[in-house]
Amino acid sequence: MFKIYGSEMCPDCVACKYNFDTYGIEYEFIDINKRLKDLSDFLKLRDTDPVFDHCKEIGDIGLPALIREDGSVFLSWDKYLEESGFRVIGFGDGASCSVDGKGC
Repeated sequence: MFKIYGSEMCPDCVACKYNFDTYGIEYEFIDINKRLKDLSDFLKLRDTDPVFDHCKEIGDIGLPALIREDGSVFLSWDKYLEESGFRVIGFGDGASCSVDGKGC
Protein backbone atom coordinates (compact mmCIF):
# COMPACT_ATOMS: atom_id res chain seq x y z
CA MET A 1 0.00 0.00 0.00
CA PHE A 2 1.20 3.49 -0.84
CA LYS A 3 1.55 6.37 1.55
CA ILE A 4 0.72 9.64 -0.19
CA TYR A 5 1.68 13.03 1.17
CA GLY A 6 -0.61 15.64 -0.30
CA SER A 7 -3.18 18.32 0.33
CA GLU A 8 -6.89 18.55 -0.35
CA MET A 9 -6.11 22.05 -1.71
CA CYS A 10 -3.77 20.62 -4.37
CA PRO A 11 -5.45 19.85 -7.71
CA ASP A 12 -2.86 17.19 -8.56
CA CYS A 13 -3.45 15.47 -5.22
CA VAL A 14 -7.21 15.47 -5.69
CA ALA A 15 -6.79 14.01 -9.18
CA CYS A 16 -4.39 11.37 -7.88
CA LYS A 17 -6.83 10.34 -5.15
CA TYR A 18 -9.73 10.26 -7.62
CA ASN A 19 -7.83 8.00 -10.01
CA PHE A 20 -6.51 5.70 -7.29
CA ASP A 21 -10.00 5.41 -5.80
CA THR A 22 -11.53 4.71 -9.20
CA TYR A 23 -9.05 1.90 -9.87
CA GLY A 24 -9.16 0.49 -6.34
CA ILE A 25 -5.51 1.19 -5.59
CA GLU A 26 -4.95 1.15 -1.84
CA TYR A 27 -3.21 4.10 -0.22
CA GLU A 28 -2.99 6.11 2.96
CA PHE A 29 -3.48 9.82 2.22
CA ILE A 30 -1.68 12.17 4.58
CA ASP A 31 -2.95 15.73 4.22
CA ILE A 32 -0.02 17.94 5.19
CA ASN A 33 -2.40 20.83 5.94
CA LYS A 34 -4.25 19.03 8.72
CA ARG A 35 -1.44 18.31 11.21
CA LEU A 36 1.86 20.08 11.71
CA LYS A 37 3.59 16.75 12.39
CA ASP A 38 2.57 15.52 8.94
CA LEU A 39 3.84 18.75 7.36
CA SER A 40 7.09 18.37 9.28
CA ASP A 41 7.48 14.74 8.16
CA PHE A 42 6.87 15.74 4.54
CA LEU A 43 9.35 18.62 4.72
CA LYS A 44 12.02 16.34 6.18
CA LEU A 45 11.43 13.91 3.32
CA ARG A 46 11.46 16.73 0.76
CA ASP A 47 14.66 18.19 2.19
CA THR A 48 16.55 14.88 2.15
CA ASP A 49 15.33 12.81 -0.81
CA PRO A 50 16.94 13.67 -4.16
CA VAL A 51 13.68 12.86 -6.02
CA PHE A 52 12.56 16.37 -4.98
CA ASP A 53 15.64 18.20 -6.31
CA HIS A 54 14.01 19.19 -9.60
CA CYS A 55 10.83 20.33 -7.83
CA LYS A 56 12.83 22.60 -5.55
CA GLU A 57 14.80 24.00 -8.51
CA ILE A 58 11.64 25.05 -10.34
CA GLY A 59 9.69 26.18 -7.29
CA ASP A 60 7.24 23.27 -7.08
CA ILE A 61 6.12 21.86 -3.74
CA GLY A 62 6.48 18.22 -4.75
CA LEU A 63 2.94 17.05 -4.16
CA PRO A 64 1.59 14.49 -4.31
CA ALA A 65 4.57 12.50 -3.05
CA LEU A 66 4.03 8.76 -3.13
CA ILE A 67 6.00 6.37 -0.95
CA ARG A 68 6.12 2.69 -1.77
CA GLU A 69 6.22 0.02 0.92
CA ASP A 70 10.00 -0.27 0.39
CA GLY A 71 10.35 3.44 1.24
CA SER A 72 11.17 4.63 -2.27
CA VAL A 73 9.56 7.92 -3.28
CA PHE A 74 8.13 8.97 -6.62
CA LEU A 75 6.10 11.92 -7.84
CA SER A 76 4.60 10.80 -11.17
CA TRP A 77 1.37 9.15 -10.07
CA ASP A 78 -0.02 9.46 -13.59
CA LYS A 79 2.99 7.72 -15.10
CA TYR A 80 2.62 4.97 -12.50
CA LEU A 81 -1.01 4.44 -13.56
CA GLU A 82 -0.13 4.31 -17.25
CA GLU A 83 2.72 1.85 -16.62
CA SER A 84 0.27 -0.29 -14.62
CA GLY A 85 -2.14 -0.44 -17.56
CA PHE A 86 -4.63 2.16 -16.35
CA ARG A 87 -5.84 5.19 -18.26
CA VAL A 88 -5.51 8.46 -16.37
CA ILE A 89 -8.94 9.96 -15.89
CA GLY A 90 -9.01 13.72 -16.35
CA PHE A 91 -10.26 15.53 -13.30
CA GLY A 92 -10.77 19.13 -12.29
CA ASP A 93 -10.17 22.32 -14.16
CA GLY A 94 -6.44 21.99 -14.83
CA ALA A 95 -5.59 24.24 -11.89
CA SER A 96 -2.11 24.17 -10.43
CA CYS A 97 -0.32 25.01 -7.19
CA SER A 98 2.72 26.60 -8.86
CA VAL A 99 3.06 30.25 -9.71
CA ASP A 100 3.74 29.31 -13.35
CA GLY A 101 0.62 27.11 -13.44
CA LYS A 102 2.51 23.98 -14.48
CA GLY A 103 2.61 21.80 -11.37
CA CYS A 104 2.35 21.45 -7.63
